[in-house]
Formats: sequence, structure tokens, C-alpha cells
Amino acid sequence: MRSHVGIIANPASGKDIRRLVSHATVVNNHEKASIVRRVLVALHASGVEQVDIMPDPFGIGARALVPCTPTGSLILAKTVQENLSGLDAVVIGRSNIVGKPMASLLLSQSCTVTVAHSRTKDLPGVVKRADLVVAAVGIPEFVKGDWIKPGAIVIDVGINRVPKGDGKTKLVGDCDYEGCARVAGAITPVPGGVGPMTIACLLKNTVEAALIQKGLPALS
Repeated sequence: MRSHVGIIANPASGKDIRRLVSHATVVNNHEKASIVRRVLVALHASGVEQVDIMPDPFGIGARALVPCTPTGSLILAKTVQENLSGLDAVVIGRSNIVGKPMASLLLSQSCTVTVAHSRTKDLPGVVKRADLVVAAVGIPEFVKGDWIKPGAIVIDVGINRVPKGDGKTKLVGDCDYEGCARVAGAITPVPGGVGPMTIACLLKNTVEAALIQKGLPALS
């Protein structure tokens, strides 16, 4: 069973938008293709609640929006190493917003992907084997420097506000930045790393959603 939230088009009416729906369905592959083609992605440009997390998840030629934060994270990783094929990647976090779509995107790049979380046994050991680490667990400075494989790429998705002293607060990620930076080959800062990329990808998705709704070609 999969939940769908979206604007459903009624092909018979000739109108673009009929109604906002939220329902759960059990569908076979034929019905799934029909449903996917009728979901107008303009409703959720962030991709957070889009029914699909990949451009063509069912192999039916349907275009869909990819969630912004995982997309931005992948772009950042590829600025360090363009070809990610064959890398061992660990995604720490299993949320529908970041962890699961991030794992799917890395699989699409031919990475060997492990999805870990705060309850994973020997989590430091699991992370230590990774060439690429995406931290999205939602716990301030959770990932320590001695967890990181020397030279690994570290993408810190977390954004947490913690006490700084004198009644002030500061933003930190899910990684102990100073500790991890001493070991990693590259690491994203918080703030100023994944956050701006998420915004940029949201703008791209907004344009892409408009193109899909109008039946125009995708952005290159």
C-alpha cells in the first residue's frame, strides 16, 4: 500500500486540475502507470510529498520531481568526484524526505549503498568503511571524526540549533565538523553547505514542474 498526495488530472474533462486528493491504494503495474501519469508534480515542487523519488521510478517514461535536499547533496558529492560508480556509500538516516531518496539516487549512480540509522549495530564501524557518507540522522554532531575513513567525502545534511552560551545559539550539523574535517577528503559545512543547494534545487524543481504541467521538454 502506498499513500498518494497530489493534484489529480481528469483526462476525460480536458481540464488540467480537478481536485486535491489524499488516499492510499493498492495497485498493479498497469494501474500504477496510469496513476503516476495523472499526478501533477506542480503541487509539491520540493519533492517531499511527491509520489515518486526518481525521474522514472516505474520504467514507464513518466517524469517526476526528485526531492531537493538529496539532489543537492548528490550534486555536491559529484563536484568532488564526478564518477561515483563503485563507491561504498553510507546514508545515516532513513527518512522519506532525505534518507530513502538519497539512497535511491546513489544507487542510480552505481554506488554500493548502506542505509544506516541511530540503532544500527556498530554504526562507527559501518561508517568507517564508506567512501561517501551522507549524514541525515537529525542528531547534533552525532558523527565523530574517528568514524570517518581517511579521504572520504562527507555530506552533512543536518541542521541543528544548539546552545552557544550567554543565552545564544548556533547552528551545527549532524557531524562533528572539526573532528571529521581532519580526516575527510571533503566535507560540507553547516551552515552554508547543503542548505543553499536545497534552495537552488527547489527553484529548479519549480521550473521543471511548470514544464511538466505544460508538456514541455525537461531542463537539460
